[in-house]
This record gives sequence, C-alpha cells and structure tokens, in this order.
Amino acid sequence: TSITSAKIQVNGVHLHYQQTGEGSHAVLLLPGMLGSGQTDFGPQLQSMNKQLFTVVAWDPRGYGKSIPPSRDFPPDFFERDAKDAVDLMQALKFKKFSLLGWSDGGITALIAAARYPSLIHKLVVWGANASVTQEDVRIYNGIRDVSKWSEKVKKPLEELYGHKYFAETCEAWVDGISRFAENSDGNICQQLLPDIKCPTFIIHGEKDPLVPQAHAEYIHKHIKGSRLLLMPEGKHNLHLRFAKDFNREVENFLR
Repeated sequence: TSITSAKIQVNGVHLHYQQTGEGSHAVLLLPGMLGSGQTDFGPQLQSMNKQLFTVVAWDPRGYGKSIPPSRDFPPDFFERDAKDAVDLMQALKFKKFSLLGWSDGGITALIAAARYPSLIHKLVVWGANASVTQEDVRIYNGIRDVSKWSEKVKKPLEELYGHKYFAETCEAWVDGISRFAENSDGNICQQLLPDIKCPTFIIHGEKDPLVPQAHAEYIHKHIKGSRLLLMPEGKHNLHLRFAKDFNREVENFLR
C-alpha cells in the first residue's frame, strides 16, 4: 500500500504526517531531534506489516513539514509535543494506539503514555532518557556545531531545512535540553514513569554514543513489567541500521 502525506490542524498549528497500512492496530512513530517521518522512519513506513498495522509518522511542530511555526524549546517542549501527538491521533479518529518513540520522540512517548493512559495501547522507546546528567550535557555540546556532523547524517537534514535553520535549531535544541540538567536529578519525566501502565518495550544500542545505557536501565527499572532489549552492535539509529531485526522485534511485541 502507498504512503500518503497530509496536514491537519491541531492545537493551532498545521501538523504534517504520513500514513500507510490498513491494519486495526494504529501505531504512531515519533521522531528525534530535528527529525520527521521522512528522515527518521523510512524502513518502518515501508516495511512494517500493513495488514496488521496502520502506521502514522508525524513531524512535530517546527520540524519537517510542520513549519510554520519555527521550532522553539520552552521548558515544557516535551509536554507540548506529547499533547500534540495524542491530539493528532485523536483528530485522525484513532481511539487507541501504540507509540514508537526514538530519542526525543521516546521522551515524548513516555510522557504521553503516562499522561493519557486510556489512549495508549503499547509503548516502544529507544535512545530515550528520563533525565539529563552533566555527562549528557557534555555529549550534547559535542554535536552543537552541525558542520562537524558526518555527511550522511547531515545531508538529509540540510536538504529538508536549509543550512541556516538546521544549524540554528540544533544549537537551540542543545540549549533547551541542557536546561533540564539544572533540575533536581536532572529530571525530565522521571516522576511520570511509574504512571505508565501499558506494556512497554525499551530497546537500547550498546554502542549508542549519544545516550548512555544507564538511561535505558533507569526507564526499565521504573516502568513496572517493562521489557529491555540490548542490541550489542546497535548505535543511536539502530532502527535504521538494523531495520529488519528492529521491525521484527517490535512487530512481535505489538501483536
């Protein structure tokens, strides 16, 4: 089946999304920093089982084709994304759905699952963290300057945004997420984890250079009954690099 693209008005902004499949189980894919459905979830949109699932990938406000508005990072930007994501799925008439969140999208998915328990069927997160440590801030500052990024990672984002928006938004993200380190315990959403009642699957790449494994272990420990899978060769983008294995694991969990 084909992948359709459209925009829908949610909370005063026009959110762009892609949709494919006709299964009864609706799944929302939540991208990472600067990400969009197009840049972050190609292998999932193409290859997830379209008989079992209806797959939606969204561009959060200020990202991808959900511009305008320009992206900003107020203290509640994850909470705002979580509300936008859930309201988008309701606007699309999905009564209950599962969340697959990568990186920042994983944080957004954790918050959404805790805040809207009656709407969330199952939850999968990878490359996510519930707090920001001083070590994390050091890692974030290491990616602040996009001119130092690898060509492979940089190119699709430069094509999507143009260099100026891409570079400035990355810097603003580093400042925005680093601010959480000033909270007690560097808290983003630690207190919400025990409120997550749906079946939860946490995947972590053991070679992830951006998110230390302790974050995945913390989330696993604080979501009752959750499952943790460590991928020895996985890096931050394990769902792209090992798409076949990732899709298989996730589909088995969602069934």
